[in-house]
Amino acid sequence: MSAATDVIPVAKPFLGPEEEARVLEVLRSGHLSLGPRVPEFEQAFVDRLGVPYAAAVSSGTAGLHLGLRAAGVSDGDEVVTSPFSFVASANAAVYERARPVFADIDPVTLNLDPAAAAAAVTERTTALLPVHIFGYPADTPALEQLGLPIVEDACEALGAVHADGTPVGGRGHPAVFAFYANKQITTGEGGMVAIGDAATKERIDSERNQGRAPEMGWLDHDRLGFNYRLSDIACAVGIVQMQRLPFLLEQRQRVADAYRAAFAADPVDDLTLPCDDADGNRRGWFVFVVQLPRSVDRDETIRALSARGIQSKPYLPAIHLMSFYRERFGYREGQFPVTEDVSARSIALPFFPAMSEGQVARVVEELRAVLTA
Repeated sequence: MSAATDVIPVAKPFLGPEEEARVLEVLRSGHLSLGPRVPEFEQAFVDRLGVPYAAAVSSGTAGLHLGLRAAGVSDGDEVVTSPFSFVASANAAVYERARPVFADIDPVTLNLDPAAAAAAVTERTTALLPVHIFGYPADTPALEQLGLPIVEDACEALGAVHADGTPVGGRGHPAVFAFYANKQITTGEGGMVAIGDAATKERIDSERNQGRAPEMGWLDHDRLGFNYRLSDIACAVGIVQMQRLPFLLEQRQRVADAYRAAFAADPVDDLTLPCDDADGNRRGWFVFVVQLPRSVDRDETIRALSARGIQSKPYLPAIHLMSFYRERFGYREGQFPVTEDVSARSIALPFFPAMSEGQVARVVEELRAVLTA
């Protein structure tokens, strides 16, 4: 296959010999779990976000689950959240036998609309779970005015900053980050909960380790817990990735700028690009998602791009229209029109730190060709 027809992947992690060396250190130490790399990785987040505490967990989903438990979510409660997200944000509430109550999104930022969230609150509402979708800061300050516990899904937003200069995840609420291979940093699988108080840190540390308190041996546990630990091997990768973070964010910004420039040079009619940073908010670039013209078949576009060597994918399905949520909670089409419109038209284009300007130009050229065919 020639360079012109090489497949451009939708995502690709950035890893080097430094990650390999740190992993080998852990392997040779024989201390693969519950070792010194876990607190070292946690400290890197404390330093980055300016929060008092952080807790490493096995995934972003695990972090959301433990965060909602710490917020007091339990049987019969309601959690107001966005239907435009990866399904894990809603699933975490269901794990505790609570009901995810969806509210529609802002058509520009694609984040939870604070007015819609306020209208969805009832006497059963125990927590709010805003999602910083695609790395753009949710309007957390407006949601704070509702006076309810907040657990932030910041799984896509490492490096994002609120208008007041506070890093996303640094406002004191439990805020969850994730490290799947397409995220700003990766440990393969893994997550981190940024935490604002000692009691929540103690609880999450215990519950991620089967409910064992720090001073207890493995034969005794004083609360229900889970196996949500993150290994020292993964943390070793994460430590190096956090050292790389400024560079990785810079490269993601470079690729995003290249996309904007390529589309601006020859605009595609009715194609919606990711919103610009506004009012002092700054995105931590995660994916480059565009909304296709309404006259275009999204799935056929994805197939046509694939035939041209360009990977892309739908991003994201509307959670309330998934079969489980229809059947379990009675959600139906038409309830959240902004989400449904955006979801039906959105695709993620190839986006990763090592992506070249030439690759960006090829993606834009092929997309334009498919849309005008």
